[in-house]
Amino acid sequence: MGNPILRRKANEIGKDFFNSSEFDALLADMHESMKHYGGIGIAAPQIGVDLQVAMIELIGFNRYGEEVNLPLTFFINPHIQFLTEEKQGFWEGCLSVPGLRGFVERPKRIKVTYMDRNGNPQEMLAEGFLATVLQHELDHLNGVLYIDRVQDSKLLSYQEEFEQFIQERSLE
Repeated sequence: MGNPILRRKANEIGKDFFNSSEFDALLADMHESMKHYGGIGIAAPQIGVDLQVAMIELIGFNRYGEEVNLPLTFFINPHIQFLTEEKQGFWEGCLSVPGLRGFVERPKRIKVTYMDRNGNPQEMLAEGFLATVLQHELDHLNGVLYIDRVQDSKLLSYQEEFEQFIQERSLE
């Protein structure tokens, strides 16, 4: 947090960039960074690259008991459409804001249109926790951090206190 790239809209990727060695290196760097820091998603601005690229890999059950099986998926030049005004809330964390957790309410159902790793147009419908993860990661491409979306500052916590005082209660 503090890097100006995280606070501005990232640039779209042109078709010619998809088959470049620079693009391959960017994706490899993002994936390595995401795995190294234990993330389930990452966006290019989080590693200082001003491009509209995000990736998510989410397999198995999350702490809310919801199973999500999304293999490593690349979201390039994505656009979100909200399919409902109904919101859901989850405690979020972020590799760009280490050591904090915040409760964020977001639309429950979304549609994302994007290009995949090879530049092919794709569409994904998502709801539940996956919809939240997608919105969180794609916010990075528009200069938005999850802490900007925390409505009640009392629902912002250091990770240690979250684990000690909040996490178990949020599962009930």
